[in-house]
Amino acid sequence: MIEERIRQVFAAAGAEGRLHAVPVHGPASAVGEAGERRAGAGAKSGAGDGAESGAKAGATAGAEEPGGREVGVGADDPVVIASIFKVLLVLEFARQTAAGQLDPRERVRVTAADRLGGWGTAGCLDDVELSLRDLAHFAMSVSDNSAADLLLDRVGLDTVRLLAAELGLERTRIVGGPRDLLESMLAEVGARDERDFAVRYPALPDDRKRRLAVLDPRRTTASTPREITRLLRLIWTDAAGPPEACSLVRDLMSRQVFRHRLVSGFPDDVTVAAKTGTLPGLHMEAGVVRHPDGECHAVAVFARTHALAASRPTVDAAVGRAAGIAVGFLRGEGR
Repeated sequence: MIEERIRQVFAAAGAEGRLHAVPVHGPASAVGEAGERRAGAGAKSGAGDGAESGAKAGATAGAEEPGGREVGVGADDPVVIASIFKVLLVLEFARQTAAGQLDPRERVRVTAADRLGGWGTAGCLDDVELSLRDLAHFAMSVSDNSAADLLLDRVGLDTVRLLAAELGLERTRIVGGPRDLLESMLAEVGARDERDFAVRYPALPDDRKRRLAVLDPRRTTASTPREITRLLRLIWTDAAGPPEACSLVRDLMSRQVFRHRLVSGFPDDVTVAAKTGTLPGLHMEAGVVRHPDGECHAVAVFARTHALAASRPTVDAAVGRAAGIAVGFLRGEGR
């Protein structure tokens, strides 16, 4: 059985996995556009202005299960989504931009107080000034946490939550941005700042690390694999907002630079537009896979390691392998 094969892939990597994969059907302009690409290739931005938002009717139609064809392993189990929440965040930004509520060229200054460490502006040594749309670009392409926080401040946390509800993501919960999650971790460990956390965290026993709120889907930003693929299908079929807003999100997802998870499970001629998420012991990615024949599938994969010291490359490869098996089955390959 296909589900058992997928469970074995995770077990061999020392992890437990959750997965949902489903075909994407919709407007040819959305599903078949050149917005998806191989990770690392170049693309031009497709931001648009001046359209009105409002996707409730489209969200209902676009999210119907396509003929019941799907692969699910714990597809309705709650999972921590970490940085995958940035897909919702950037979608809300794109909708507000399309509605004329935000100017995507508005300038924002990223200062030392905003920097959380890591990729993009979050790791800069000096202050940086850039546009709102470039914050969205960095949040998606390199999972820039500082960019995501500043963008969230501008679009509003409550608005992102309302968007999730409008799209029918009833089990999706957003507790805050990256800084909120970081401050939660610091408080639980009793650390004064990130530097103190780096000293205190490794000394904790594994069971204490496992109890951190950011690793518990009941207490942090969370969803289910099925709801994440629903979100992706809505975006890919222009049912999550104005077409130009959905197009921008697809384009920005195609710019992600990380190739070690979903991309690793497919041949070079398959394109993947996706978003990763990572926390201690949690490896995840969700995206849309497009084959050369134009067939597209939304897939969301979440792996939780049995040991926090598990080999990260091995678990990351399992994420891609599981996605490849699921999509291959839906395509009728190897039956």
